[in-house]
Amino acid sequence: MSFVRAIAALLIGLSCALGVAHAEDYPSRPITLILPLGAGGAMDILARGQFEPKLKEKLGKPIVIENRTGGGTVIAATAVAKSPPDGYTLFFVPAGTLTTNATLYKNLPYDPGKDFVPIALTSQLGFVLVVNPDLPVKTVAELVQYVKARPGQLSYGSTGIGATPHLAFELLQRAAGLKMTHVPYRGMPPATQDVVAGHIQMVFSDPAIAPPLIEQGKLRALAVSSRKRISSLPNVPTMEELGFKEYEAVSWHMIVAPAGTPRPIVDKLYAAFKEIVNTPDFKAQTLKMGLDAIDSPPPDEVKRYLDAEILRWGELVKQVGIAGTQ
Repeated sequence: MSFVRAIAALLIGLSCALGVAHAEDYPSRPITLILPLGAGGAMDILARGQFEPKLKEKLGKPIVIENRTGGGTVIAATAVAKSPPDGYTLFFVPAGTLTTNATLYKNLPYDPGKDFVPIALTSQLGFVLVVNPDLPVKTVAELVQYVKARPGQLSYGSTGIGATPHLAFELLQRAAGLKMTHVPYRGMPPATQDVVAGHIQMVFSDPAIAPPLIEQGKLRALAVSSRKRISSLPNVPTMEELGFKEYEAVSWHMIVAPAGTPRPIVDKLYAAFKEIVNTPDFKAQTLKMGLDAIDSPPPDEVKRYLDAEILRWGELVKQVGIAGTQ
């Protein structure tokens, strides 16, 4: 063995040994779990109600939940990407931050495929198309006709340009030949409240937020964006049921860490999150909010899934004509 190869082998061995040592000591201080969306949405509810207490119990250290909003989730993602890869900064991230943003932004300050190491998938969700009840429509077909008669006059909200609720409307507009105005928000709660207040006319809302407002008559539900009906809204049809063939706009939630986080720490976190997601309590909470809990595959498989999703959603961003617009 050459001297150079011997040194390289020694360094690799030391690195592995240090990684194991870090994992044995990890965690020795509080862990911060960053969310790119505001308080009150499905991700925030899961983070504070499920991950914070259960991770604290399993890892023995406090878990700090931090909502870092703005910039279409880019602000939070960039901060996490630049954080030390030591397992003390984790990112609870919706699909769009790591998928559509890769194609949407001309100069994205982070690389979704290279700057993060996936740890676990946790849940998946569809969205519910709701309108202000003063809008004289009770079905998607009536909404289409109403919007067609008023091109550009109606507006819809979302959690940001390129986010799944935004692309859900882009798909609808392409399928039905509609023209509406997009109003991005920093989170789903303010977008949904603005539909209630009549400032905008509609939104594909979070199933954790919309049901009570629908029951109170403050919103009218027309359809859901997933291929199957949402458990918390069993009487609301899917877009596909209403004639929009192969229509689907769903998001997933994933736990990631900065690239370079030692594999033993990643494996330790994966085991913890996988155990939490498979608890009856977590499954009951997701079901109540209209989400599906995901029994996550190992990190390597999650990485392959993420790479495929970046390509798939990138194609949709190109099709709707918003690639490189941010």
